[in-house]
Amino acid sequence: MIFTLVLISGVLQAAEIKINSLAQLSNYAAKSGNVITMEPGVYPLTDYLSMDSMRVRHDRQQFQYITFTGSNNVFDLTGVEIVVDTELRTALRPPIHSDEFLVTGSDNTIKGLTIRCVGDGNSPGGTVLQVAGTANVLEDITLYVKGSYPYGYGDLFGKGGPTVIRHKKHSGLLITGSETKVYRSKIYNRSFGHCFFVQKKAENVYFEDCYAEGEVRSTDDILAETSGPAVEVDFRTWTQNREGEYVVTPGYMKSLCEDGFRTYGQIKNINFKNCIAKNTRAGFELRTNEGIRLENCTTIGTERAYWIGDGAVVKNCRGDANYGPLMFVEGSGVDVELIVDSAESDRMVHSLVTIQGDHNKVKLMAEKGKERKKQLPILVGYTHPEHGESMSPYSEGETSELTLINQTGMPIKIGSMVSNSKIVTNGEVLENKGQNIKIVNKR
Repeated sequence: MIFTLVLISGVLQAAEIKINSLAQLSNYAAKSGNVITMEPGVYPLTDYLSMDSMRVRHDRQQFQYITFTGSNNVFDLTGVEIVVDTELRTALRPPIHSDEFLVTGSDNTIKGLTIRCVGDGNSPGGTVLQVAGTANVLEDITLYVKGSYPYGYGDLFGKGGPTVIRHKKHSGLLITGSETKVYRSKIYNRSFGHCFFVQKKAENVYFEDCYAEGEVRSTDDILAETSGPAVEVDFRTWTQNREGEYVVTPGYMKSLCEDGFRTYGQIKNINFKNCIAKNTRAGFELRTNEGIRLENCTTIGTERAYWIGDGAVVKNCRGDANYGPLMFVEGSGVDVELIVDSAESDRMVHSLVTIQGDHNKVKLMAEKGKERKKQLPILVGYTHPEHGESMSPYSEGETSELTLINQTGMPIKIGSMVSNSKIVTNGEVLENKGQNIKIVNKR
């Protein structure tokens, strides 16, 4: 370990500390006011915490591997990869929703770190990394997440509530601390759990140039199984399909993880710029009512791309309806400008967008020369399907004072609970059951 000392305003402070072990990282994670640079390399966590030590840590209720309790630090971990054997979590037996690496201090910057989960262990519901302190900054963080059970079915058999198969979830990055900023960070999720998510009334959280990726699997492939968890429950699902049956239905595509970017509760001022979600369940599921803004964001191959609540602002964003709807609007006072990508597949999709609520402004655009070929309806005055599940039926929802500009060429269906709205469209109006609806046809 090498460090230098400098005199600042009469106070002797550590300017830079160089370390080369996880034990040293854990030590300085509990201190404050330092600049720590770790030697690049691959660091197996088992070199620091043995499998045999997990029982002692459980008895001491030490459920985190490393906790950053210090404040006002800079951790330059560029080129550092911590390899986490998921069997450690199985041996530790932590309580549900406990985290493996935890930041409780404030005003820290952590940059360049990669955490890679390996092995066949699982977690009862925690995350790889949680940021709980205030005003922390993450830069160029990469997480490779695995370690859930069962994996390979997405939420077909349940999630946080009622379940047909009890899940052991394992998520990526949880933010519960206000003023957190995340730049250029990536999560590659091969686990049933969220990528990036925000909880516990965290406010003023900012994401820029971040990337969330899951993987997808067709329901036909799932139904072809001859053994395993799905077969053991006769493919019985926790939500009904459009025929009213609780069974896996062929023809759909499922993400095997949860959401790319997710908020829970009524949190305020969450901003996303230049972020991408690929093959996740929802790309951006942001159903809070207190200041969501997305700018230049993209979804690719999600089950549902954008799901927004009251007051959300979506500008210059884009996404496809390849495996599921592009957007659910369930709030009021939203302002949306969204480009519809032309990607299509042979999977069943039942709507391009559903819109409910009051005083919403929604503009849907297609790129010139790249319009969708398959007709997919825009459902005005309709709710999202139950639990957002593509196989489930839609219902009608009250909608008024909507301004919808449809430049996609896709058709529109207007439900009976829509009133006092204006629709400008270059697509066909298949049905209009609303009251006082002004339709301007631009075809």
